[in-house]
Amino acid sequence: MVVRLTLPFALLLTAVAAPAQVPGKSAPVAVAVPTATPVPVDAPWPGGTIDLAIDASDTRRGLYHVTETIPLPAGISELTLLYPEWLPGNHAARGPISQISDIRFLVDGKPVPWKRDPLDVFAFNVSVPKGAREVVARFVHTSPLQSSEGRITMTQEMLNLQWEKMSLYPAGHYTRKIAVRPKATFPKDWKVYTALDGQKRAGDTVTWTVTDYETLVDSPIFAGINAQSWDIGKDVRLDVVADKPAQLALAPQNLNAFRNLITEADALFGARHFDHYDMLLALTDRMGGIGLEHHRSAENQFEPTAFTDWDAMDWDHNVVAHELVHSWNGKFRRPADLWTPDYRTPMQGSLLWVYEGQTQFWGYVLAARSGIQSKETILGTLARNAATYSEGQPGRAWRDVGDTTNDPILSGRRPLPYGSLQRSEDYYTEGALTWLEADQIIRQGTGGAKGLDDFAKAFFGMRDGDWGELTYTFADVVSTLNGVYPYDWASFLTDRLLTPGRPPATRGLEMAGYKLAWRDVPNSFDKGRMDASKGLDLTYSLGVSLDKEGTVTSTLWDGPAFDAGIVNGAQIVAVDGEAYSADVIKAAITAAATKKAPVSLLVKRGSTYSTIPVDYHAGLRWPWLVPTGAGEQPLDRLLAPRVVK
Repeated sequence: MVVRLTLPFALLLTAVAAPAQVPGKSAPVAVAVPTATPVPVDAPWPGGTIDLAIDASDTRRGLYHVTETIPLPAGISELTLLYPEWLPGNHAARGPISQISDIRFLVDGKPVPWKRDPLDVFAFNVSVPKGAREVVARFVHTSPLQSSEGRITMTQEMLNLQWEKMSLYPAGHYTRKIAVRPKATFPKDWKVYTALDGQKRAGDTVTWTVTDYETLVDSPIFAGINAQSWDIGKDVRLDVVADKPAQLALAPQNLNAFRNLITEADALFGARHFDHYDMLLALTDRMGGIGLEHHRSAENQFEPTAFTDWDAMDWDHNVVAHELVHSWNGKFRRPADLWTPDYRTPMQGSLLWVYEGQTQFWGYVLAARSGIQSKETILGTLARNAATYSEGQPGRAWRDVGDTTNDPILSGRRPLPYGSLQRSEDYYTEGALTWLEADQIIRQGTGGAKGLDDFAKAFFGMRDGDWGELTYTFADVVSTLNGVYPYDWASFLTDRLLTPGRPPATRGLEMAGYKLAWRDVPNSFDKGRMDASKGLDLTYSLGVSLDKEGTVTSTLWDGPAFDAGIVNGAQIVAVDGEAYSADVIKAAITAAATKKAPVSLLVKRGSTYSTIPVDYHAGLRWPWLVPTGAGEQPLDRLLAPRVVK
């Protein structure tokens, strides 16, 4: 609601609200603080091609040594170099500038003065002597050695070189207009995988042809001593590095699932927006986990045994499908307010429920269609999502999905004390459930003749072979949906995603012939992830999730444990007088369903021990999806392969 004041009343408020200055009290007055960092223009860097050389061979100490030579235009007296701040796919300003150290700028081998911009700490202002033809920047990128310091990118067996983390670029130009000649040195006998063109190797040093800085940033490297590459489709490769050589054993039928993924993606979109593609994959628990999209590649991580224990690790396989979809949705088609000309301009995420939400939807669908994941696992994943928005997130009452697109900036993906109340990046999963409903509206409205597949072809599949960037707006999304099936899509999307307090996001599942049900055993997705972590998710019974030691990792707002005063970080030491274990607490919850006495928990919080009764009697509960009718349901048809194999 907007309150408008009449002029006399507004003037009265102004007069009343202005306090008199206190005599004898100093009162500074703000002055304008200029910033000299230029706005980028769509013109080449006039100095010429930058040489970027990175020595990535010091795996023992986790160091990347960088030498960057920036040629200068004539007559320049000061050079402003920027460290990438707003990184594509991160949806926030996450450039880890604190990881570059020992920064020195040289001209003709001699140090020159430099200052960090006081208003933009990602900008370096370098003094250039008269007549200088180039500036050489030398610094060290220090990869985190433990997870508390950040994401580990280098281990004794592998590394993930991300160019934007260890390079600078001249301010004032679109990054696509800055030419770079990249070179990197690796440990002896390591294999090197990237989507960059023109790869040549001389000993342990690898070079590539000159590219633009935007493409360079979009072309990370996976390299390792335990590595293997497979052809999985026309001009598509699966490039894998592993902690141990035995972990690379990929059964032929499972390799075929990766091939099916490419085939199904081609069939879905009907066009490609890459000339070749590298599916980079690390099998590791030593290097930090990642799932990050690029135009001609993607950075993915599976747990170390994901290949050798394929069925047991089925829950862990979805990231490759999700990130592949991003080549079409997010890299080629990109929200207009998210696209930026450089990595200093802030990115806006108002349409991440398309960028990520529909990618999440197609990641589920293509994983099932290809066999990367079983249909049972996808149903379990959808059940988990449906439960979240039915019972597990009271925060939906005050915060809409659209507002969660700000969360990468607001919380930086740090853990939240009460995530169920605060909400996090729900544009992923609630976005996916909303797109499922859109799919079913189209299918029911057209008698099954059309679905969201048709939107994908029309919106993401246009301009075959174009691997540039084509931006879109909310109006473009609505227009294309109406071209597939006329409907009030603007109101639909606004109601579901941009309005708080809406009913549970399960209508699409119900239209697709499934409903949310509860059982005393976990579905395959929940079971797989709990088995892998050795933790226990009791969100929908006791209202907590626990790690393998019984420490609370999340608490459901207004759940039984919350009502009893149990919060994150508390450790359950004993249950009904017996030492804690997953089996003991599950047995106690089951027993409490047939008696009036509460579950008694001995809880350690800090150095204090407390016996806390939890008055809960509904037994163990995990979410499942069950069909609402006999025979094949619409969701079954949606997840079925589209290409005959």
